[in-house]
Amino acid sequence: QVQLVESGGGLVQAGGSLRLSCAASGSIRSISGMGWYRQVPGTQRDLVATATADGSTNYADSVKGRFTISRDNTKNTVYLQMNSLKPEDTGVYYCNARIRTGFFWNDYWGQGTQVTVSS
Repeated sequence: QVQLVESGGGLVQAGGSLRLSCAASGSIRSISGMGWYRQVPGTQRDLVATATADGSTNYADSVKGRFTISRDNTKNTVYLQMNSLKPEDTGVYYCNARIRTGFFWNDYWGQGTQVTVSS
């Protein structure tokens, strides 16, 4: 019923930039929080940044000042602008959204997009 489709990952040198996009589609009545999480093999999925529907944002300490999360609520899309990338930013980035399709709210995840930062 609901899909989150991510794009924009890839390979970049340290100091470079990437922009991730995640578009939600399907039977969507409303979206509250949207965010990005990063996972490295063998570790848990960690929060990178989140944004509420009214624009409030939250960032992991490791990305503050370098990453910017934004939303286009008319397109049900969330973006992550990543600047000054470091090798430790490498991982699979997953989009998350809390979506109401009927009476209830549920969390949905994208398929993940690989970001690799070379030193």
